[in-house]
Amino acid sequence: MGKLVLSKVSNIAIAKRNILVYPPEPPMDLLFRDPTRSVYIGRTKIFHVPFYWSHEHVANPHIAVCGISGSGKSYFIKTFLLRAAFVWNANALIIDWAGEYRDWVRDSGGKIVRLGRGSYLNLLDLGGMKPYDRIKQVMRTLELLTDIGHFPEQRRLTEQAIEKAYLENKFKMDAREQKDELGNPLTPPTLKDVVRILREQHQSGAYEYPAELENAIYRLEQFTKPGEDFFAQQSTIKLEKLVTSGLVSLDLVGLPDEKMRALAALTVLQFIKERMRISGSVEGARKHELRLIIVLDEAWKIGKEENSDAVMIVREGRKYNFGMIIASQNPTDISEAIFSNVGTTFILKVKFERFLDYLQGSLNFSDYMRDEITRLGVGQAAVNMAFTTQTPYPTTFLLERIEGEEPTKEFFLDLTPALTAKQRRDVSVARTISFLKEDLRRRLRQLGLSDERVEEITKRFEKGNRRMDVISFVIELERYGAARRNISDLLKDAGVDDITIINIFAKVDLKKSGGAGREVSQVVLED
Repeated sequence: MGKLVLSKVSNIAIAKRNILVYPPEPPMDLLFRDPTRSVYIGRTKIFHVPFYWSHEHVANPHIAVCGISGSGKSYFIKTFLLRAAFVWNANALIIDWAGEYRDWVRDSGGKIVRLGRGSYLNLLDLGGMKPYDRIKQVMRTLELLTDIGHFPEQRRLTEQAIEKAYLENKFKMDAREQKDELGNPLTPPTLKDVVRILREQHQSGAYEYPAELENAIYRLEQFTKPGEDFFAQQSTIKLEKLVTSGLVSLDLVGLPDEKMRALAALTVLQFIKERMRISGSVEGARKHELRLIIVLDEAWKIGKEENSDAVMIVREGRKYNFGMIIASQNPTDISEAIFSNVGTTFILKVKFERFLDYLQGSLNFSDYMRDEITRLGVGQAAVNMAFTTQTPYPTTFLLERIEGEEPTKEFFLDLTPALTAKQRRDVSVARTISFLKEDLRRRLRQLGLSDERVEEITKRFEKGNRRMDVISFVIELERYGAARRNISDLLKDAGVDDITIINIFAKVDLKKSGGAGREVSQVVLED
């Protein structure tokens, strides 16, 4: 007869036995997919199962990614795109808001397409659409980016002027193919034609509310001024090249503001959506393949608004035969409709409680999982998958780390020169902070540094075996014109406490003044 022995067993050990509790991760057959038909991400934290991502058993191929600066978000995206290209021969289009991916795309053999001075994207191009359908898209875009939605009469006048511009150029409003009598493609109108039509209507004096016309003209003129008419001239950027040339970065840094960048992103999304809808599945493509992946990183303006094409594409799931990756440091910059409808969400380290509240409310994961997310390190992640069938196991699970194609290259700032003697004796006080190389370069650009200055600082780190002391680092940034408040924010985001930041600026001021061995009574963190 056997003996019953009581002993202490950890929760993880019980979970692995799978007897008394639901398994803490999806079963292996959903995680460990055929490597020739899926993208390897990493191993799960509890069972150490290799996780190969596939969209076959999730609601759609779209992915949301969130995590603080330096958590490994961009590194995950780059790894995913490289492996998707290898497994599926997938094309990738990165709509690059801040030039963050420029260097990596170039180093990876991809193409950079710059939209700015000398490069144009005609807002009234049809991209295979009927003029009536394109007008609806243009008006929806203007409602997102301007206040025209609050002025119905101005909206009506603008819509009528766009229609007249097409008709003047001999377009048939309900046809996709637009050719002249000789069979040559028609040239589409531009926003400048629309403004001209509105002005002519105003000058005729026939319209009884001239102020409405004046405001409609004023609103469109912001997109037609010389030097800012990026969307009011005939296109120099060809859509076909954006989506069939392998890895492509559409660099929006040359555009003057967020509104212009959002207009570019929305227009490209609309054209691609229509092209993929018309063409349908690529001939010979297998069901599990993704032939095009579009990346929207920190595109808050088009990822937050409910009427945005980004949100509409996610809501409509698999309809358009391509996948989107929507990423942000701030989860609240991504519409809850996106989190609720994407097939997969990757959550890297999230710091603020309100962000965690937003994610937990959208994805409905447990308090245990919430606590684990706060403890994630660089490259570690929680994964939420919206499976197509009801499941008796958690849909959110943990990864040990995202395993990239190459070791993550980090740069280190030595804090020791700014620490007091007491702090140096305290073993719990951090001596260094680290940044992923590309993340640091992006943050330096956000401080206002030119590409040339960013390159100079990068070389200084590399010459110092990827290390620099924080005092020299701050002096360099200020020498290149970075504001002290912004430098302080960068250090805070990296985890440096306020007292140490005050010490850093005190030492910087002391070194600049040529002083040594004396205290500074006041440090100003303002500009």
